[in-house]
This record gives sequence, C-alpha cells and structure tokens, in this order.
Amino acid sequence: MKSYFFPLLAMMLFSVAGMAQTNTSPRVLTVAQDGSGNYKTIQSAIDAVRAYSPERITINIKNGVYREKVVVPAWVTNVSFVGESKEGTIIVNGDYSGKFMNADTLADKTKFSTFNSYTMYIHGNDISIKNITISNNAGRVGQAVALHVDGDRFEMENCSLLGNQDTLLTANDTARQYFVNCYIEGTTDFIFGNATAVFQNCTLKSLVESFVTAASTSQQQQFGYVFQHCKLVADASVKRTYLGRPWRAYAKVVFMDCEMDSSIRPEGWHNWGKVENEATAFYAEYNNTGAGANTDKRVAWSHVLTESQAKQYTIENIFKGWKPAFGQANITAR
Repeated sequence: MKSYFFPLLAMMLFSVAGMAQTNTSPRVLTVAQDGSGNYKTIQSAIDAVRAYSPERITINIKNGVYREKVVVPAWVTNVSFVGESKEGTIIVNGDYSGKFMNADTLADKTKFSTFNSYTMYIHGNDISIKNITISNNAGRVGQAVALHVDGDRFEMENCSLLGNQDTLLTANDTARQYFVNCYIEGTTDFIFGNATAVFQNCTLKSLVESFVTAASTSQQQQFGYVFQHCKLVADASVKRTYLGRPWRAYAKVVFMDCEMDSSIRPEGWHNWGKVENEATAFYAEYNNTGAGANTDKRVAWSHVLTESQAKQYTIENIFKGWKPAFGQANITAR
C-alpha cells in the first residue's frame, strides 16, 4: 500500500502545478499594427485579459492610428494602457448622437445616443491610461464623446482628449477619477458628468463660445469637479465662454490656482435657464490668475473660497481612501 502513495502524490502535485501554469496569464501585452506585438488591435488585447485580474496587467500600445471603438468591460480591471507616445498613439472613431448604427443599409433604424457615441469606454475599475490621444472625429454634429469613464479609481496622465461637444464623460456618482498633465478640447459642455473628478496641470481649450463644464453631481456627493493648476485657453475666434452650467441641480465645480485667459466671461457661470439651480449648484474659485480670473463681476450665486475652505481640497479629502499613483496627486491649494 505504501509503495503506491508517493508516486501518486508526485503525480497529483505535478498535475496541480501544470494547472497553475496553464491558468497563469501574461502580465504584459503589446499591441502593434505591424504584427510585432501580441495583438494588432487594442480591443483584441482587452478581450484576452483575464477577468478580475488580481495582478496589474500592462497593455503597451505602439505608435499608430487605431481606428477602433474600444470597450473595457466591467470584468476587465486592474489594467494599465501605456502608449508609446501621446502624439503617435492615437485611438479615433467618429460616432455621434443621431447617427444610424447601420448606416450602410439603414435596415436598422437605431441611432447612437450621447452615451454610446464614445471612442473609448471604460467600465472596469482600477484602469489607468498614459501617453495616448483619444479622439472623436465626427465633427460639429452634436454630442460625440471621445472618452466615457464609468469606472472607479480611474487615472489618466499625459493624454489628449479631442472632440467637440461632450468630449469627456465622467460618469457614475460613486466613481473617483483623476486626470493629470492632460490636454482636453471641445465646444459645448466638453467636460461633463457626475463622477468626483480631479484635474491637475491640465490644459482645457474651448473651440467655440460655449461652456467648459456641465457637471451633474448628485446631492449626496461632497465634491464634484476640482481643477487645480490648470490652464484655460481658447481658439483665437473665441471671445466669451462660460466656466460651466449645471446639468443637474447640485452640480459642483471648483477652479483653484488656475490660469484663465480673456475668453472667460466676466459672469463666469450659467444657471442653464433655471433660476432654481442658483440655490443648489456650487460653483467656486480660489487664487486663479489671468485676464479671465477676476471674480468682481461673477454671478452673485457663485463663491470665492476662503483660505481655510481651500485647504479642504486635498486628494485625501476628495477621494477618501484612494490616492492615485500618477503625477501630482500631492498638490494642494497655495
């Protein structure tokens, strides 16, 4: 009886080891259009990632123009997307609200909406993106999202988001999202949504005279959008644009230590045609500079933070238990 025990045990251990090796997924994947990587498309690399990975997976993306509609589903978590360069790694698509989904035959009369017009959609948690340009090139045809983020603990560094109306959708009342050293451009409401989001050292460019933000913060959220050490610039044709208007009644937006050019309207903020929003929205500024930063003529229902209030706008307070790994997460108000 004993003579069979050890061989049997060895076989079992070998089998278990083989299963473990089989179930091990690579931690680094490479996307390259020329075939030199593991995959030629970004979506095929995402589809190969193990669901709910306990380890961080890195998807390196070589320079190229990737004409894809990219989806990171809820079960794809803990993944970093790293482009070879911001200027050379480009994801682009051209869907927009009102466009037929089956434009070739028109047999299907279904149309895209704002919420599925995205070029890239992030639903999973703990996703980061670095050194990539994401573009919706539909043009000025209405709502056309470049990046739609629904996940929690999302980070983006050194990226460009290009579009027109509704370029960046920061979704989900419970999501925390962080953008650092990014360039974001658009026309109307080009940063919009209900996530708690911090933007640090970012450049925001208005392409027409409209609205930079359209926050839809819920009443339960303590913070909405916080812009720190950002630059607000505009196309040469733009003379007057608003800092924001409330998509939902309890919108919260704060600009701190930002540089604002002369394109910012003296009144600063808009109530979206609803006087009742003035009692619920929270729009505030602190220590901004530039020709558009003067608060003397701002709407009476906006705020200028005190030094004591400004000190509450730290990453620790805003994100409550999560500190992003990227960039300037230690910046506080001066």
